[in-house]
Amino acid sequence: MSLFSQAHFEEDGQEQPAVGYWKPLMPSKGSKKEPETGCQNAGSGDDSQSTEQSNVSRLRSSSVEIREKGSEFLKEELHKAQKELKLKDKECERLSKVREQLEQELEELTASLFEEAHKMVREANTKQAASEKQLKEAWGKIDMLQAEVTALKTLVITSTPSSPNWELHPQLQSPSKAVFRKGHGRNKSTSSAIVTAISQNATPAPVSRECKEIDSILFAEFQSWKESPTLDKSCSFLDRIYREDVGPCLDFTKQELSELVRVAVEQNTLTIEPVASQMLPVVKVSAEDSGGPKKCALSGLPRTCKHRIMLGDSGNYYYISPSCRARITAVCNFFTYIRYIQQGLVRQDVELMYWEVMRLRREMSLAKLGFYPSEM
Repeated sequence: MSLFSQAHFEEDGQEQPAVGYWKPLMPSKGSKKEPETGCQNAGSGDDSQSTEQSNVSRLRSSSVEIREKGSEFLKEELHKAQKELKLKDKECERLSKVREQLEQELEELTASLFEEAHKMVREANTKQAASEKQLKEAWGKIDMLQAEVTALKTLVITSTPSSPNWELHPQLQSPSKAVFRKGHGRNKSTSSAIVTAISQNATPAPVSRECKEIDSILFAEFQSWKESPTLDKSCSFLDRIYREDVGPCLDFTKQELSELVRVAVEQNTLTIEPVASQMLPVVKVSAEDSGGPKKCALSGLPRTCKHRIMLGDSGNYYYISPSCRARITAVCNFFTYIRYIQQGLVRQDVELMYWEVMRLRREMSLAKLGFYPSEM
């Protein structure tokens, strides 16, 4: 359109030939030339027609040229657009290949990551199973050791001078009873004859079996305490034991020293050590308060004191009698066991733990009543 308008403008700007009529000269007077003027007008009309035709032909030729130039320009523009389109198609194809390659690499990476993750999970599960197996074995060994310790404690407690435990002290057996033990008889025929003769005259000793029954109130209090173990005396479980066992067991004649002993037992800072026969007493407090090898500091009675206690890091020693030592030891054993439960070191059934607590309470009661092993 711009070329066409420019050509049209150029054509309009060309000088147009002068087209007009001959102006008649002023005729002189008396002259008659009117027919001649008419001929001139006719010749002028023919010239104007020919000029208009030439102008029209020129306009037609110009429009044709403009169309040709416009078509050539459009062809060039179309060729350029097609060329750019081909370049863009190639770029799109290259980018699509890059995208496909990235997608493939991403899939491979994801697959490798999943495989590695599954491998790590399998290894972790294997290690966990092995650890759990080792843990179960360890707990089994601990339970077995605890059972052995309990059995040894029972053997030690049940052995007294009046009724010694023959399994624990075989050297105390008489020669007549020694033949019953395996490996002690030298002459098999003689030993068998003695066994036969004695067995005919011997009467079987009555076997006493201890019966137990769980107290529902005490068991409920222990279960409630077991859910969140604590050493706070405000809970019903420990409050009852303090009132019924700990308090009476640590209630000595010397009230002030008894209170110090109770605090030291609760804080686990009390030390008991034996006194050697040749050791002279090292007294850092008054002799009346600390007692001596022949006087108990807690009861104030003249007793043979084989042990002494120290409260915390004070360095002050107090001599105690075997009975007082048994009472303090019973309370210490109880606190040690409930501390183990609080720290999660006891892996037993609740009922077994309950009966162990009841056994420790019985030891405190017996010690309070004056019963204690002879080795004290």
